[in-house]
Amino acid sequence: MRCSLDFSQKAAKNIGLTPRQHQALLAIKGFPEDRKVTIGDLAKRLLIRHHSAVELVNRLVEAGLVQREPSPDDNRQVILELTELANQDLAELSAAHLEELTRIRPLLGDFL
Repeated sequence: MRCSLDFSQKAAKNIGLTPRQHQALLAIKGFPEDRKVTIGDLAKRLLIRHHSAVELVNRLVEAGLVQREPSPDDNRQVILELTELANQDLAELSAAHLEELTRIRPLLGDFL
């Protein structure tokens, strides 16, 4: 399990993401398409405080990975959307993870 986590962290770093940024992108991507994701939603999903989620989103926006949109329903909320760059990075990371799982599959069979 630790090897898998280490692999994931290194793969994220190889494309310029911190592990937390990778987790945030996955969390946003994982919401149902008909659901708008707020910073509060992200904080809950990542089990972090709201202000920490704000700082994380600030860094993702600066990196061109997330866009903020004002909520049409509530002026206090901001809606988060992944950019095309974020989707490309997630696709690349998913491919790398699939490759790694395929590589270690025989070991997983023995383990399970």
